[in-house]
Amino acid sequence: MTHEDHRASTPRGRARRDQLVQIGLDLLAEGGWAAITARAVADRARTRPGLLHHYFNGLPGLHVAVAQRASEMIIDPVVDALLEAPDTPAAVRALRDLVPDMVAGERNLRLAAELLVRALRDPRMGAERRDWSRALRGRIAERLAQLCPDWPVERREGTAMLFTAILDGLLLQLILDPDLPTDPALDATAALVAKP
Repeated sequence: MTHEDHRASTPRGRARRDQLVQIGLDLLAEGGWAAITARAVADRARTRPGLLHHYFNGLPGLHVAVAQRASEMIIDPVVDALLEAPDTPAAVRALRDLVPDMVAGERNLRLAAELLVRALRDPRMGAERRDWSRALRGRIAERLAQLCPDWPVERREGTAMLFTAILDGLLLQLILDPDLPTDPALDATAALVAKP
């Protein structure tokens, strides 16, 4: 471990890294990915642009960290509630309660839109999003194995894919139409995943 690596792992270093990610989030919400430049981040942090290399191996690394943080803020609360649900009806209720919050407010709406656009345009971000989706489907399938042990593997994996697709689809629909009522789609989802 170098001296530089050690500094980044200290509480002060972690706080500084977190500050830079937060600044990146603010810039993303204000002006999209083009607004997150080394100079803009450094100016807001009142530091030198080279600090991004220290904490993120450069601007592309900061972009990945910002995307991860935005996903944690927007999507992870829904995913956590989905996985903590004691049964599939409760999982659907969790989606019903939390999905509208994903894009509540102008900031979340902009962040969600930027995440999707960047995943389509940037191979690195696309790979990050793909890996995240695969891991999420795996986590949901594991939870379904606990909740529905009599379901065959194909049904658990298919239901996990369905939940992930619904989450992504509703997010996209809410980006396009923030006032869209989500209850009809979630009612249909409940009917699809109901135990026979």
